[in-house]
Amino acid sequence: MGEVAQLFDRLGVTPKFEPEALRIAEALVFAAAEPLDEAAIASRLPDGADVAAVMTELQRVYAGRGVNLVRVARKWTFRTAVDLSWLLAREDREQKKLSRAAIETLAIIAYHQPVTRADIEDIRGVAVSKGALDVLMEAGWIRMRGRRRSPGRPITYGTNQEFLIHFGLDSIGDLPGLDELKGAGLFDGKLPTGFGVPLPNDDSGLAEDEEPLEAEGDLKEVWGEPGEEEGA
Repeated sequence: MGEVAQLFDRLGVTPKFEPEALRIAEALVFAAAEPLDEAAIASRLPDGADVAAVMTELQRVYAGRGVNLVRVARKWTFRTAVDLSWLLAREDREQKKLSRAAIETLAIIAYHQPVTRADIEDIRGVAVSKGALDVLMEAGWIRMRGRRRSPGRPITYGTNQEFLIHFGLDSIGDLPGLDELKGAGLFDGKLPTGFGVPLPNDDSGLAEDEEPLEAEGDLKEVWGEPGEEEGA
């Protein structure tokens, strides 16, 4: 009798799945190159297995280990335990850091999506460089959603699943709210009257003021002649 089966037996609990389902789910997630959704896992489990119960138990089993089972973008994957991640950091590998302009642009898109370039500039108070958006597009963290139903029909932007996966978020609603940002020291409490952090929403459906992208040409937004990168 396996460890999990023994535990259920001692507690007198009848699991909603066969203990073997844990091993199958573990193997599937371990071997997958990308995070797996529950539908893909369920398709390989024994008939009648409660996939949610299986994954919850597997997550508990790995809670104190060197790797943890985590849910990101509503999918499951193994990741190095947060307190051990420094051990795997490669000091000889120079990682490209985002500029302040790109970080601020990404934050605005994440919290205020869908947004246009003009929306971003209005919130930041300065022009958005071509480079800031290019870096975020190349990283695969933002996407072109559609076009705003307004003069000029500007492109609208939003985040995607790669953004959630990279930052370890199960959903866009897991982004920190104002109280959490204050607690992390990102705000010092001297906020403008009426200031607030909006509830983020990355619904894949178009908003009422958006219309679909039309053709391949829409995927190549024309920014004009690139200027110098922002220093702020």
